[in-house]
Amino acid sequence: MADSKDKLDNAKDKIEGELKEKVGKATGNEELELKGKIQSSKADLKDKAHEIKKDVAGKINDIADKKKENKEEK
Repeated sequence: MADSKDKLDNAKDKIEGELKEKVGKATGNEELELKGKIQSSKADLKDKAHEIKKDVAGKINDIADKKKENKEEK
């Protein structure tokens, strides 16, 4: 459940960031444009961190399962 909420929050931040960036460009507001870029980039980084966390957890579970299987075979 937390994964879905995190993904939704990141998607919202990404969209808001892109919107701020576009509005900043259109109005010549460099500060708003920069804030938008930062917000959008931050959402991308959170998504990547989440994927890495899932991959690492999967690999750890695979290793634990193999160890358990090896103990059961002996």
